[in-house]
Amino acid sequence: MEWFNRSEADWLHLDVMDGVFVPNISFGFPVLEHVARLTDKPLDVHLMIVQPEKFISQVRDLGAAVMNVHQEACVHLHRTVQQIHEAGMKAAVTLNPATPISTLEDIIGDLDVVMLMTVNPGFGAQKFIEHSLDKVRRLREMINRTGAHALIEVDGGVNRRTAPLLAQAGVDVYVAGSALFGKEDPVAEVHELKCIIDNA
Repeated sequence: MEWFNRSEADWLHLDVMDGVFVPNISFGFPVLEHVARLTDKPLDVHLMIVQPEKFISQVRDLGAAVMNVHQEACVHLHRTVQQIHEAGMKAAVTLNPATPISTLEDIIGDLDVVMLMTVNPGFGAQKFIEHSLDKVRRLREMINRTGAHALIEVDGGVNRRTAPLLAQAGVDVYVAGSALFGKEDPVAEVHELKCIIDNA
């Protein structure tokens, strides 16, 4: 965490996996609580789990700025978004690669963030799905057309090659994992990625 706090990273994105919604298990709330005490940067808590609405109060108690749920995991998505807002957090909704953006047409105006998975969720170091760029463009068009104010976030395969392409397509928030943690100097890599994005 020491390097992360020194870096220019704006948010800390935390993936919570349950081994049911995605085929992997990450960590639970005791670990999240410990991590939350180690940084003052906003937490973006991404719940890759079934029934994420059951954990709204726990995510709020972490001091999370953003609670991120999957459209595919929420039977009553509008209600879940309302409950996240009532808990004082920004509401983010994530779409898996095969889920069309049209599923958000009737709720886009209520969202603070829409995150597009640009790999299949559950594992790191996957290859970037190239047609995600067109999906970003279509989401940007929807946001502009409807007058919504949601930020576009992407998760998966973000690196020096894909970041400028994503920026040109209309992305606002970039989740980088392997591109940073595999580097000898991740602080410098964060800086380099931000420069690449700013100049795209």
